[in-house]
Amino acid sequence: MKQCDLHTHTTASDGTFTPAQNIRRAVEKGLGAIAITDHDTVNGIHEAMLEAKKHEGFSCIPGIEISTLYKGQDIHVLGYFIDYEDEIFLNALSSLTSVRDKRNKMILENLNHLGIPVMESELEAKRHGKGNVGRGHIAEILMEKGIVNSLPEAFEKYLGKGKAAYASTERISPIEAIQLIKKAKGVPVLAHPGIYGVDELISILSENGLIGLEYNHPDHSRNQVAFYEELADEHSLIKTAGSDFHGFRNGEVFHGDLGSCSVPISTIDVLRSLSK
Repeated sequence: MKQCDLHTHTTASDGTFTPAQNIRRAVEKGLGAIAITDHDTVNGIHEAMLEAKKHEGFSCIPGIEISTLYKGQDIHVLGYFIDYEDEIFLNALSSLTSVRDKRNKMILENLNHLGIPVMESELEAKRHGKGNVGRGHIAEILMEKGIVNSLPEAFEKYLGKGKAAYASTERISPIEAIQLIKKAKGVPVLAHPGIYGVDELISILSENGLIGLEYNHPDHSRNQVAFYEELADEHSLIKTAGSDFHGFRNGEVFHGDLGSCSVPISTIDVLRSLSK
C-alpha cells in the first residue's frame, strides 16, 4: 500500500518549492498522496490540485497549518479537507496574516537591536506572490548574511522560543483554530506535539473537537513517536504523520524530506469521511 505525507509547505508560506514542485517530488518518491499545509494560507492549494490531476493515482489533500498560542507557547493546528474557497474562512485567514506580519516586524526590530540589520524590504523580497513570510525566511536571510551557518542554528540562537530575537504576539487559541477548521468543513489535527512541552493540551483539545494527532514527525524521538501513538489511542484520535517538508535552503532540508514520515494512504479515506 502506498504512503501519504500529511504535512508539507510550499512557496505560499515558508517552503522553497512551488506547490507543483512538491507534487512532482512526491510522485518521484513513490508517494500516493500529500497534503499541502501552508502556514495560515491556502494560496498554494489550487496550483497543487491542478498538478496532482496530471499524475494518475496520485491525490492532493487541501490543508492548512494554523498558528495559535497557548500559555505563551506557539501551537500549530493542522486542518485537512478544508473548503479552501469558503469566504468566511478566507477572511479569518487574512486576520491571521496580519498578526504574522506584526510578529515578523517585532523579530526584525529585535535583530536590529542586537546589531544585526535586517530590513523589512529584505523580508518582503522573500514573499512569493500573495504568500506568507515568516521565521523560515528570516533564518534564510541570516544565513545569506553569514550570521549563521544553518537553519537550526538560526532558531537555536535567535528565532526559537526564548532566544535573542524571539517575539510573540496575541493569537487565536488552539480551540479557536479547531472551531475555524471545522466551520470550513475540515478535520483538525494537532501538529508535532513533541515540540511544545505541553502534553496536557492534548486531553483538553480532544474534549474540544480535536480529531487527530501527528504522532510521527522528523523532530520526534523514537520514544516520543511511541508515546504519542499511545496517547492518540488513549484519546481515540486519528494517528497522522508528515515530514513538515519546507524544501531546501543552502542545500539542507529543514525538518524532513518528503515521505520521511508518512502514514498508509487509507488514512486519507478516514480523514475524508470526517470532513463535513
